[in-house]
Amino acid sequence: QVQLVESGGGSVQAGGTLRLSCVASGVTTKTSCVGWFRQAPGKEREGVASIYWGDGFTNYADSVKGRFTISQDNAKNTVYLQIDSLKPEDTAMYYCVARLHVAGCPSLNFPALYGYWGQGTQVTVSS
Repeated sequence: QVQLVESGGGSVQAGGTLRLSCVASGVTTKTSCVGWFRQAPGKEREGVASIYWGDGFTNYADSVKGRFTISQDNAKNTVYLQIDSLKPEDTAMYYCVARLHVAGCPSLNFPALYGYWGQGTQVTVSS
């Protein structure tokens, strides 16, 4: 059974760092993709990063390159999203997502391609 459980969100000041965690049960096979989307109030969901479990290949949205780092811990079935130099515009609900049985991670531009979603963890950045 697939289960994605996020944690690590919180309220931080601009310039700070957060590391979000996603414990991904039932999805950590070599042909799985795990990623992160975010949604700010009044805005559409935005894909920010993905990682292909089999080879660790990562992909990032242009808007977050250089500040966001996605990584995996195979032993813990966990995917992390580290966010450096936080900005107020990073304020959003962050969701862990997954897609199974793929040869590579789907585009971050299409949230519907990710069939599994966690409940989300809130990140609030104050200036």
